[in-house]
Amino acid sequence: MSRPIAKDHDAKRMHILKVAARVFADQGFARASMAQVAKDCGISKANIYHYYSSKDALLFDILDTYLSALRDRILGLDLAGLAPEAQLGRIVTETLRAYEGMDHEHKIQTEGIPLLPPEQQKILKAYQRDLVGQMSGIVAAVAPEAFAQDSRKLRATVMSIFGMLNWFYMWNSPADRQARDDYAGLVTRLTLSGLRGL
Repeated sequence: MSRPIAKDHDAKRMHILKVAARVFADQGFARASMAQVAKDCGISKANIYHYYSSKDALLFDILDTYLSALRDRILGLDLAGLAPEAQLGRIVTETLRAYEGMDHEHKIQTEGIPLLPPEQQKILKAYQRDLVGQMSGIVAAVAPEAFAQDSRKLRATVMSIFGMLNWFYMWNSPADRQARDDYAGLVTRLTLSGLRGL
């Protein structure tokens, strides 16, 4: 007879994900152990294996939960009726807001994704690709003449925008909502000014 799922299973799982993300970010995935994660969660090592069969399974769930929620939040924005320039500002702002409180999850992407099996990497990269695709369409609409027949320039531009957003936590991690919105405005203005000069 299978063991019934506890009523607080989802809450405990989310707690494990948050704690594990911090442990993996602080120690590096290779050095971190399930025993350390369990200790920091305040549960036994045996109990954590009730939720995750391995450290890799835990890593995948952290990244899958984070990236799928990020993708759904950003792609779910209502951009109807907005000019491309306003769409860009809305996405940039919402992306930085979505990053708030997710520094550890964000940090372990670079190290973590390549360590996972190819089929899991494919799932996670698809979330990222969806975000890049949405941004690409908007940037191309802002300056269609600049990117006509030049997909490499478009990709370089879009990845530069994400670069400005993705490393914000490195030098301004305690930023509050207003600081994030202010920086989003700066990134948007820099981008639009640059696009006009292409």
